Amino acid sequence: MTRLFGTDGVRGVANVDLTAEQVLSLAAAAVETLGTPGRSTGPARHRPLVVVGRDTRPSGEFLEAAVVAGLAASGADVARIGVAPTPAVAHAVAASGATFGVMLSASHNPMPDNGIKLFAAGGLKLPDEVEDAIERRMAQPPGPRPIGADVGRVRDEPGLLDRYADHLLAALPGRLDGLRVVVDCAQGAASALAPRVLRAAGADVVALHADGDGVAINDGCGATHLDSLRAAVVEQGADVGIAHDGDADRCLAVDAAGDIVDGDQILAICALAMAERGELADDTVVVTVMSNLGFRHAMREAGITVVTTPVGDRYVLAAMRAGGYVLGGEQSGHVVFLDHATTGDGLLTALRLLGRVAETGQPLGELAKAMTRLPQVLVNVRGVDRTRAGASPELLAAVAAAEAELGDGGRVLLRPSGTEPLVRVMVEAETDAVARDTAHRLAAVVRAALPAPR
Repeated sequence: MTRLFGTDGVRGVANVDLTAEQVLSLAAAAVETLGTPGRSTGPARHRPLVVVGRDTRPSGEFLEAAVVAGLAASGADVARIGVAPTPAVAHAVAASGATFGVMLSASHNPMPDNGIKLFAAGGLKLPDEVEDAIERRMAQPPGPRPIGADVGRVRDEPGLLDRYADHLLAALPGRLDGLRVVVDCAQGAASALAPRVLRAAGADVVALHADGDGVAINDGCGATHLDSLRAAVVEQGADVGIAHDGDADRCLAVDAAGDIVDGDQILAICALAMAERGELADDTVVVTVMSNLGFRHAMREAGITVVTTPVGDRYVLAAMRAGGYVLGGEQSGHVVFLDHATTGDGLLTALRLLGRVAETGQPLGELAKAMTRLPQVLVNVRGVDRTRAGASPELLAAVAAAEAELGDGGRVLLRPSGTEPLVRVMVEAETDAVARDTAHRLAAVVRAALPAPR
C-alpha cells in the first residue's frame, strides 16, 4: 500500500486526492496519536491544544473547517491563526506550548493542490514512525468521542502571528536602513507579513504578488518562477530581490543585476558569516544530497565541514539536532537556523541574508561569489514506476558508467520524488553541455527500465 505521508506531509489535488473526509479522519487520528495535553488556557487544561494555519488557496478554507472539526470532535482545543507561513505555525506551537500544529498548504505546488503538514510539541516536524502511527490509526475504527463540555473549543488567535513577527525581528543581526528590497510573496502566506516585517526592519520595500489572491498562488510568481522578480529588481533599481513560495518556508534571492542567488549560495553566505562571528557550531553545515558540488568545494576551502542528508528539511533538521549543529538547508531555499527556528523559514532567511548585505556593505552579487555553482541539470521523468528506481540493474549500471565518465568534476543523483509521481535525474558537470547530455541519456534509460505498471 502506498504511504499516505510523503517527503513533507500529505499532499494532493484538493477534493480529489485530499478530501474533507480524509483530513477530518487524519486530524482525529493525530489527536489520538499525539494527544498529550498541552498548556491550554482556561478551565480545560486537560485537553490537547492544537494550532492551525493555512495558506491562501481557496481549498484551504473548507479543508481548515474539516481539520478543525476533526480536532475539536476528538477533544482538542483549537487555536486558529488564519493565513500564515508554515514556520509561523511551528513557532506558534512552541510559543503557546501547544500539543501539536497543523498547516494546510501544498507549498510551491500549483493552486489546485493542497496538503497537510504536522508539527509536534515544540514546533518539530514528525519523524516517519509517528506519521506511520497516525496512518495506522486512520485505518482503524474510531474510538469513543467526547461529549458535552469535553469536546474541544475553537478560538481565533491572531496574536500568535504578531509574536512570530516580533521573533523574526529579534533574530535580525542589524537594521536594514538604506536597502531597497523587492519581495515576491507568490500570492501566498507571506503576502501580508513579509512586507510588514521588512519595513519594520528598516528596508524600503516594493511588494510583488502580495495581494494574497489564493487563486493565483505560485502562478508565474514566487520562488519557483523568478522572472518577474528579476525584472522588477532591475526596473526598481533595488539592491536585492527576495522570493518566497506559497507557504513561505523558502527563500531565494536576486541580486541588483537580476541574477539568481539560490539556496546553496544563500547558505554559503550565511555559513561564512556565522563562522566569522564564531556562531557556526563545530564549523559544520548540514545540506541534502541535492546541494551543488560547488557549495561543497567552497565549504572545504573555508574549513567548514558538510554533513549530507536525504532531501527534505525535516531530515536536515534531524541531523542538525543529532549533531548539535545550528545551520542547514536545501538548494531550493529551505534554510534552518536552529538557534531561532525549528524548521525552514523563508522570512527569517531573508532577514539574515539582508542583514549580511547591510552589515558588510557589499552587494549581494559580490557576496554570492563565495561559491561557484557547477552546471546542474535536473530532468523529471514522469510516467514511470518510481518504486523500482533503486532496483533496476540496467539503470544502476547506466548511473555507474555516467559517474565514471564525470569523475571528480561532477556527479549523478537519481531518486524517486517524495511528493510527485516521477523520478528525478540530476547531473552536475564542469560544463552545461556535458551535464545536459548526461542527464537526458540517463532519463531515457529511466523510461526504458522503469515502465509504468499497467
